Amino acid sequence: MPADERITPERVADAPPSHELSTAGVGPWPGPWPDDQRYDPELLANGDTRNVIDRFRYWRMEAIVDALDAERHPFHVAIENWQHDMNIGSIVRSANAFGAEAVHIVGRRRWNKRGAMVTDRYQHVDHHEDVAALIRWAADRGLPIIAVDNVPGSVIIETFAMPRRCVLLFGQEGPGLSPEAIDAADAVVEISQFGSTRSINASAAAAVAMHVWVTQHAGLG
Repeated sequence: MPADERITPERVADAPPSHELSTAGVGPWPGPWPDDQRYDPELLANGDTRNVIDRFRYWRMEAIVDALDAERHPFHVAIENWQHDMNIGSIVRSANAFGAEAVHIVGRRRWNKRGAMVTDRYQHVDHHEDVAALIRWAADRGLPIIAVDNVPGSVIIETFAMPRRCVLLFGQEGPGLSPEAIDAADAVVEISQFGSTRSINASAAAAVAMHVWVTQHAGLG
């Protein structure tokens, strides 16, 4: 069971009474409504079929964002967007799942949101015109940039000590990171592979890299 869905007394108290919770959603709230501003009257009346964990059933979107803001991890995710890569939405979804501080789209402002499954409503997403703009933004905040790509000179990610505060920078499916992004990075890491394929899917690589950060810094032990 994921850590954010473990049963605690607080979350039991937040759950609707005598109501089966599932990933398919829940119906209208049974019995008297809770006296709590976090809850959305429309969802209480009609049910909640959103893709949210049980803790957030029936909550207003703004209340969910506020709760996530109080718990986000201090790593950022940046994605180059020169070719309208369909993986970007999936990367945003993974960033939400792993509690990233924010996602940064570098390049084209418009991005394919289909794979995000509406998680972009709960995840802070910023835009930078180019890699140089991202570099300036990160430098102003003292955030090292960790590029993820299997290029010569990269370090195996499983052996790499992730900075607690950092930006994980990803490229696009196929071309990977741009030379400018590689040159700007404080470190370049790659994911160990043992089969015949040269690379794994970009969104899968992003999820692996974020999970490596989580295993080192999220205090799950």
